[in-house]
Amino acid sequence: MSLRDFRRHVGQLAIVGFDGHDIPAGVRSLAREFDLGGVIFFARNVESPEQVADLSRQSQAMATEIPLWVSVDQEGGRVARLKRPFTEWPPMITLGRAGSPESDRLAARFAAALAAELHAVGISLDYTPVLDVHTNPKNPVIGDRALAARAEDVARLGTIIIRTLQGAGIAACGKHFPGHGDTGTDSHHELPLLEHPPDRLEAVELVPFKAAIEAGVASIMTAHILIPSLDEELPGTLSPAIVDGLLKQKLGYGGLVLSDDLEMKAISGRYGHSEATVRAIAAGCDAVLMCAPKPEEQMAALEAIIYAVEDGRLPLTRAEDALKRHRRVKERFLAPPRPKPATGAALRAILGRDEHQAVAAEMARFA
Repeated sequence: MSLRDFRRHVGQLAIVGFDGHDIPAGVRSLAREFDLGGVIFFARNVESPEQVADLSRQSQAMATEIPLWVSVDQEGGRVARLKRPFTEWPPMITLGRAGSPESDRLAARFAAALAAELHAVGISLDYTPVLDVHTNPKNPVIGDRALAARAEDVARLGTIIIRTLQGAGIAACGKHFPGHGDTGTDSHHELPLLEHPPDRLEAVELVPFKAAIEAGVASIMTAHILIPSLDEELPGTLSPAIVDGLLKQKLGYGGLVLSDDLEMKAISGRYGHSEATVRAIAAGCDAVLMCAPKPEEQMAALEAIIYAVEDGRLPLTRAEDALKRHRRVKERFLAPPRPKPATGAALRAILGRDEHQAVAAEMARFA
């Protein structure tokens, strides 16, 4: 690939957030200039199901030759951007508390219902499931978002959710690699420290991620946490030892590696947005999440990637590998004719339907 070709597609390495209920001019400009990888919806972008479906259509209309990811954080519990009339799901810890085999059936029914509602409004990538193991009850950021307190249970339930979502055509994302469950601080505000030795990580934190890789998970999201036993200086998202060395080389992951939001203080407070973007791609991330609605910063970060390739700080082969991974995973999920977002009465009939509410009510029994 020539540098000129790469420049035309560098936007594939970004999934961007924005303000408002329509795609703003700044994002359209980014897509025209750089060929965006995707968009992410937040509560600030949601007015009604019909409007979300239209926003998905607007997003896809920006694509050139490669479709965009239309993505959302719809886990359930306190991390859910789509509220009523969408089904409001209890926290994921309820699935683990249900106990096998009931938890397995419930996880499959939950994921099937979630996939149907996401499809209805044109969403193709959901940043779920959380694969962190709930080993620290005082964890301020994971807590009841985790599926269970035992690694084997998280692995089993996570795999069921991944296979069910992806079987229905929704790309899943296992997070937060290599494991955010035992941290005591919130990476939205500061850099958490995880002081476990490699053998403990192997026995607990990595177990659900290995299972997810085995299940063919479309994407894995990195954690902004410092793990001195793996890398004494760099947080997970920016660490070649963790992203490329551990996830891609040792665990053999061939899917898409996404960074968590680079605006989080654990990263942006130390490195700045553009520098962090270049470092994340160099470390092995195939795309970065730029969730803040700041098109100028988003454009500056993409230009920083181009400059880094030009001056040799970021090898062109690494950038090419990221683009190839995008194309491969997008062909798997976005190339087959996808159902168009539903409209009118058909849309309302899918969201929050009785059978979905019954699943949510059953999960809530274990809250």
